[in-house]
Amino acid sequence: MGGANGSVPLLEADGVTKRFGNVLALEDVSMNVRAGEVLCVLGDNGAGKSTLIKMLAGVHPPDSGRLLVSGQEVRLSSPRDALERGIATVYQDLAVVPMMSVVRNFFLGAEPTRGFWPLKRLDMRAAEVIVRNELERMGVILPDLSVPISALSGGQRQAVAIARAVHFGAKVLVLDEPTSALGVKQAGIVLRLVTEARGRGCGVILITHNPHHAYMVGDRFTILCRGRCEGTFARSEITREELVHKMAGGTELVELSHELGGEARGAA
Repeated sequence: MGGANGSVPLLEADGVTKRFGNVLALEDVSMNVRAGEVLCVLGDNGAGKSTLIKMLAGVHPPDSGRLLVSGQEVRLSSPRDALERGIATVYQDLAVVPMMSVVRNFFLGAEPTRGFWPLKRLDMRAAEVIVRNELERMGVILPDLSVPISALSGGQRQAVAIARAVHFGAKVLVLDEPTSALGVKQAGIVLRLVTEARGRGCGVILITHNPHHAYMVGDRFTILCRGRCEGTFARSEITREELVHKMAGGTELVELSHELGGEARGAA
């Protein structure tokens, strides 16, 4: 399935279904993301977002349906397999070591070295230059990269995780609720990072339950509800208000509003 602009999607899920025992977590879900695009996947709790993330990250294979990378069907057998194919997932917990420095967290065992065995050693000066350059390319300035990453704000930690993924060759960034625990200012930092990643040619899949954040950066919007896809809409096809309505289960909200309104009038 090609994109609207005729390009082959970097990553595509085609009719994927996943069960856990008797629980149907995803049923016949399709979505795709292209280079230089932000696809927002929206849904409330229990919509199937976590299962979809883990499927794209190589944690859970689909029971049926297909995953395709650059048009080629693949079976992602592990997170490492997904990474090797250019799919990097940034989870809410960010997979950082709190007391380790920003630089060490950026590389996590892949630090640049100098010299030759048995005198090979870490080249921390080169490592710091790389981290500073990558963060600055994402529009983030950190004065001291030697501080523990736990000393950074939530938005800054997200910046390190996203810059790290891009530096190590991610073509697709899957972001798991990156703004859910952040205030307005820090969420703004993360949303700017999303647009920077898009500008660098990455395909970004933004998983969120916040339609307001999604509409600020999204090019297309896929809505999940109870494990099923309720549709995918280009930005030109849907307003923010319509997105909020669909994502929140519009008909149910209208019925609830009438019900609560009637109870309020009865109480009066």
